[in-house]
Amino acid sequence: MIQNVGNHLRRGLSSVFSGRISRKSGARTRTESADGAMSDDAYRNPTEVQMSQLVLPCHTNQRGDLSVGQLLKWIDTTACLSAERHAGCPCVTVSMDDIYFEHTISVGQMVNIKAKVNRAFNSSMEVGIQVTSEDLCSEKQWSVCKALATFVAYRELSKVKLKQIVPQTEEEKMEHSVAAERRRMRLVYADTIKDLLANCVIQDDLENRDCSHMVPAEKTRVESVELVLPPHANHQGNTFGGQIMAWMENVATIAASRLCRAHPTLKAIEMFHFRGPSQVGDRLVLKAIVNNAFKNSMEVGVCVEAYRQEAETHRRHINSAFMTFVVLDAADQPLMLPWIRPQPGDGERRYREASARKKIRLDRKYIVSCKQTEVPLSVPWDPSNQVYLSYNNVSSLKMLVAKDNWVLSSEINQVCLYTLEDDKFLSFHVELVVHVDAAQAFLLLSDLSRRPEWDKHYRSVELVQQVDEDDAIYHVISSALNSDTKPLDFVILASRRKPCDNGDPYVIALRSVTLPTHREMPEYSRGETLCSGFCLWREGDQMTKVSYYNQATTGFLNYVTTDVAGLSSEFYTTFKACEQFLLANRNDLAPSLQTL
Repeated sequence: MIQNVGNHLRRGLSSVFSGRISRKSGARTRTESADGAMSDDAYRNPTEVQMSQLVLPCHTNQRGDLSVGQLLKWIDTTACLSAERHAGCPCVTVSMDDIYFEHTISVGQMVNIKAKVNRAFNSSMEVGIQVTSEDLCSEKQWSVCKALATFVAYRELSKVKLKQIVPQTEEEKMEHSVAAERRRMRLVYADTIKDLLANCVIQDDLENRDCSHMVPAEKTRVESVELVLPPHANHQGNTFGGQIMAWMENVATIAASRLCRAHPTLKAIEMFHFRGPSQVGDRLVLKAIVNNAFKNSMEVGVCVEAYRQEAETHRRHINSAFMTFVVLDAADQPLMLPWIRPQPGDGERRYREASARKKIRLDRKYIVSCKQTEVPLSVPWDPSNQVYLSYNNVSSLKMLVAKDNWVLSSEINQVCLYTLEDDKFLSFHVELVVHVDAAQAFLLLSDLSRRPEWDKHYRSVELVQQVDEDDAIYHVISSALNSDTKPLDFVILASRRKPCDNGDPYVIALRSVTLPTHREMPEYSRGETLCSGFCLWREGDQMTKVSYYNQATTGFLNYVTTDVAGLSSEFYTTFKACEQFLLANRNDLAPSLQTL
């Protein structure tokens, strides 16, 4: 697939086009060691907190591995300390994103947890957490999991407006930029589930299964009550979030054990979401049940309700999560599980919702969790993976923008061309400042149907689907570059974002997708783009810095290097045409985009 994009892009992918300014790297100081040699002292994020714990027998589960519940306590504590270091006041856990456990931890090994604030918004902040394990005898280390937690700062029961994070290193800039897109995805998470259930048919084969080998879901049901005591409370008097998560993991493990009649291993947790606080003296009712069992995994749903002794009938929903378990053999390979037979009504609803969540997990892992170099160039688009494709589209562009090592290759009449080379990709970035308001430029460039007005490589553009206010799919026909080649066509997802905070750019991200209605045609060569688009920075009153980026493999150097070497002015000509388009139409915005 990567070779494919190289071939197509070399022949005509000026139709989806790019660049970026140089950025300063994170602060580092040089010190002189005892032997007189100079060494670099690595910059350290001021919000970073590290915790190291030795795993003792009292921390383990029935398999002899570190209990995930205990690990969640340590994770939540470390993340909270990082959040409070930035906020300067007490913070509470609002949510913890999906966690995938890559490695188990044994007695005698060390757990190392590092947390730092990626970005602060108004009163909430995203904290990134990395967990590794270490064998103290062999010095080997393993990645255990990564997590993202959201915390809110409170002072005297009122939310606190947080100061902004100023990222220094390339990694911090990437995390800071993409955090806004992750926050957006969290806010639409519930709607994503509803849309999938409403618009997609969830297939199952309950009627064709052997009922004699099915376990009734009700046999896996677990209910437990915990009394919140002072040792379970945090320094604010509320129940410690890590303790609640540990109790939830415990009841979920019991439910999973009732299905498989073995010791299950927790592999993934789908978003803890705290809906309200609980205090010392509350009774917490924890409920768990196996919602669905697949070939080698099962989903357990867990919810937590709180009540006071004097008002037992008035229960408050505190938290919920879905946990995925497997059963491993002696070689750590997953075993086949019994099928689950749901109860009619509510049980069948949970059964089908579990299938929907599994599809979303696969989409998310396939699209979002992949390393950028492992993501297929054109991924299938459908309503169920819309949110994650849009997320990947925007975040990939933001990560490209945040790279530190852009090199200025040429400058013609204030149009700058930058390049960036790494192991697999050659990226380029074209930039100039235009006397047009940033919001106006954003609206004009967001409408790809107007691209042929300034880009000669766009022969025609058809709006295939207006997915929502911020995402649209286009079919683009690009002119052939010479008589020996066919015209190219592209199916492009265009995702646009307004700034989240002052200083953020307007973003228009482009990437290839596949649609069953627009398959490859013999009269065209199918073009593909992995990551490209515009970032627009407000430079002052009616002034905008317009930057265009494109990332592709080093296999299509012939197309790019002619401009880099100064043998062609293709980029300059196209970008100046873009500038004239913006100036000529700055007061004539597309009516369909006026409400953005």
